[in-house]
Amino acid sequence: MKNALTLLVLAITSMVFGQTETAKRVGTTKPFVLGLIDEIQSSVLGERRILNIYLPEGYNSSSAKYPVIYLLDGSADEDFIHVVGLVQYKSFEWVNRVPKSTVVRIASVDPRRDLTFPTTIVEDQKKYPTAGHSEKFIAFIERELQPFIEKNYRTNSTKTIVGQSLGGLLATEILIKKPTLFNKYIIISPSLWWDNGSLLNFPVADIENKEIYLAVGKEGLTPTSTPRVMEDDVKLLSKKIGKAKAENANLLLDYLPEENHATIMHQAISNAFKVMFSNESENKK
Repeated sequence: MKNALTLLVLAITSMVFGQTETAKRVGTTKPFVLGLIDEIQSSVLGERRILNIYLPEGYNSSSAKYPVIYLLDGSADEDFIHVVGLVQYKSFEWVNRVPKSTVVRIASVDPRRDLTFPTTIVEDQKKYPTAGHSEKFIAFIERELQPFIEKNYRTNSTKTIVGQSLGGLLATEILIKKPTLFNKYIIISPSLWWDNGSLLNFPVADIENKEIYLAVGKEGLTPTSTPRVMEDDVKLLSKKIGKAKAENANLLLDYLPEENHATIMHQAISNAFKVMFSNESENKK
């Protein structure tokens, strides 16, 4: 009994001491800040949009202007964190794969609404009643977002867009219809199945001097009302861009058979950075 009481007292003392020490630590901790949260009031969309922004090391102590990488979709605690990690790591002087860059993530409100164009597939119209307003979202990027970033942050002329899945669909639509909005396009596992692949029927606009990276994993049939093989669609897109024969346009199709739709993004962006920014990185040496 005495031993049991002794053990109980020791346990309680340990718990109290542990809680006290934890309280002390909590009282002296500070937030680990990865970036900024900014907001923009959009007249085009008729709503306020949240932006997650990463500024490169040294931004506040210099007057330099930086490239901007625009990240579509993906929540703040998912894609934004690991993409920023890649940008930071690959911009280290001893790695030198990417120039120091600002990353801007556009927080999602309704991805189906913002990232897709109207569909003629009746089943998808019923399943996704808010879908089909990418034209407005592209106008928001062109007329409001890019000017906002250029006014409030120090930027140079290099603008990269990164999109996967529905984000990849929107990036493809911009490349085909409004290619001058960005210099570099990183398009990963794009949902080209939308509207039964109708985007692949559009002519490619002026893509001169563009850097285009396409990636797809082992993804198979899309689980939609009009199933398509994503790998085949990406190959068709690659051929379509290749036939445009644009001057000084660089295209890379990267097939990653060990990755699937859920795992491909990190590796694909790492690969894209390696090939797309090599010239800029070499010029810094």
